[in-house]
Amino acid sequence: MKETTKYRKRILWATSLSYVVVILDTSIVNIALARIAATLGSDVSGLQWVVNAYTLTFASLLLTGGLLGDRLGAKNVYMTGLLLFAAASAVCGAAPDLPTLVAARVLQGVGAALLVPCSLSLISTGYPDATERAGAISIWAGCGGVAMAAGPLAGGLLTHWFGWRSIFFVNVPLAMGGAWLTSRIPRASYRHGSAHMDLAGQAAVIIALGSSISILIEGAKLGWGSTPILCGITLAAAAWLYFVAIERRHTQPMLPPDLFRLPVFSASAFVSMVSALIFYGLLFLLSLYFQEGRGWPAWQTGLAFLPLTVMVAGGSFSASRLCRAYGARHVVVGGFLLYALGFAGLLGLANATSYWRVALYFPAIGFGSGVITPAVTAAVMSTVEKSRAGIAAGVLNASRQSGSAFGVATFGALMSAARTPGQGVIMAVLLAIGLSLAAAACWRATLRHGTGDPRSPGVRQDDARTG
Repeated sequence: MKETTKYRKRILWATSLSYVVVILDTSIVNIALARIAATLGSDVSGLQWVVNAYTLTFASLLLTGGLLGDRLGAKNVYMTGLLLFAAASAVCGAAPDLPTLVAARVLQGVGAALLVPCSLSLISTGYPDATERAGAISIWAGCGGVAMAAGPLAGGLLTHWFGWRSIFFVNVPLAMGGAWLTSRIPRASYRHGSAHMDLAGQAAVIIALGSSISILIEGAKLGWGSTPILCGITLAAAAWLYFVAIERRHTQPMLPPDLFRLPVFSASAFVSMVSALIFYGLLFLLSLYFQEGRGWPAWQTGLAFLPLTVMVAGGSFSASRLCRAYGARHVVVGGFLLYALGFAGLLGLANATSYWRVALYFPAIGFGSGVITPAVTAAVMSTVEKSRAGIAAGVLNASRQSGSAFGVATFGALMSAARTPGQGVIMAVLLAIGLSLAAAACWRATLRHGTGDPRSPGVRQDDARTG
């Protein structure tokens, strides 16, 4: 029993630290965007690529990362991703120009895509009991919440004192610490060695996501009716249709369609995408608004996000307890209603209202974001059998990262199209409110109270619970 407890603690420490690195890199970069633009020379679309080169690669390859973990062993793939992330972070910090920085961010995304789904697979294997697994996932997500809370402030202070390059170099010792902890985890005996690499599906989803994001980022600059944008729309539509056709026909698809026969799984993917779209789109938008619209320095911008990001950590650590008390159905719906309430309070930015009047609504947004991720993750991992834990985790995280990329692209496009920064913020806020209410309605309608559908393919017959 003691050996089992020690093994589980090692898994939880190692996977939580890796998630800290991934989330820290996502949130910390936004605060440094103005400095990066000044040093390397970039407009808003260039800054969107600095953020989205990472999240887009992350989202595109997460499914393959989960599949590789199932096929080659979660620990092996996890360690590879962690070391690649560390090396790419060092290149980001030393980047002499914007193309090099964007390329290195792509490599960071590859590393993150390998390690994140495998971290959840390791947790799922180490914690077979649903209640203990939900608690472990809550801690894992809570550590991500702490990183989210620390990211903007740490990014502001590091950028102010040491320059923007330091925000990438800080990843290196954290990732190496995670690698050391991972080396002490025994290798899992399970490998799903028969898993087949769906290369055609992987290529199709990369083209589909890449072209879709490119349209949103470059549309305002090139013109929505311009030839490149219209060609991009055609390419994106064709790639998405081709991807769906491949996955329906393939004997071992990258994204198994039968998983989506489970309503809990389908709803989880959708609400995860919406939550990330709203939150990361807001973070990108307000980072530029505070620094360019109000002229705040990086450290002050990072400090301004503290009422928002601290509550992300609070919500993450509270999610497991709330789900046990009220069920995942009510917790996630409540989280999205908090989103809608918080964003409604941000409408005051249209009148250049004082920061403190707007910041009163930040905790609602942060807490809502914090409870949604672990509640939805626990619901999915409790309904998918162990042999498919890696691919399920990959789908869920791909939904989040795709949402993050679409959020940055969409909110950035609204900012570029608006006549004033304040007008861009208001358009984004109204969109966020509408999406929050739609996601709440979807989750409430899909989930029955406390149960999934144990008859659906890929569901654990002994553990089809949602919270």
